[in-house]
Amino acid sequence: MTQTITRPISFDEFVTWYPENARRRYELHSGNIIEMPLGTGSHSSIIGFICLKLAVQIDRCELPYSIPGDCLLKPLDDNESGYQPDIIVLNKGELSNEPRWQKESIITLGSSVRLVVEVVSTNWQNDYLRQAGDYELMAIPEYWVVDYLGLGGRRFIGEPKSPTLSIYIMVNGEYEVKQFRGNDKVESVAFPELDLTAKQIFEA
Repeated sequence: MTQTITRPISFDEFVTWYPENARRRYELHSGNIIEMPLGTGSHSSIIGFICLKLAVQIDRCELPYSIPGDCLLKPLDDNESGYQPDIIVLNKGELSNEPRWQKESIITLGSSVRLVVEVVSTNWQNDYLRQAGDYELMAIPEYWVVDYLGLGGRRFIGEPKSPTLSIYIMVNGEYEVKQFRGNDKVESVAFPELDLTAKQIFEA
């Protein structure tokens, strides 16, 4: 049985609390345990589609990347938050510098990450606000927000709202964002040979 914790806790307490073989996913936001809702079929299909396309590129181009099944991402200098991205692509050459990777599947260094992908669900604020800010502070070089239903706020995806892929790229220590819709070809720094349109992702 999962123990209920009502007080704010640290990241290490969260790791200790996390139930073994959990059927649900959990994240830690500002010391509070958040149960992540089960994704819809469309949400899960898009995650699977992107994973497949990225894995093909990793194999075909012999890139030094890996896509782990389970991973906790601890933001820089934040002992009260921890995320489980929908997709995370790791730089295998940097994992030897990760103090907690081998035993706990925990990533603490932005240099270990090549790409993070979040597929937007009803809690879009986390993807556009909280996580984008934390990933920028960690200097994660590339971050995708896949908003296949156009749920994000108008300041993020404009009006009228429409399905939008926002790709954040680290430039001189800050994120610059480029957006893709419809038949726009996706432009990825991590995967420059990726031949994919935004529409193909949204309709996966």
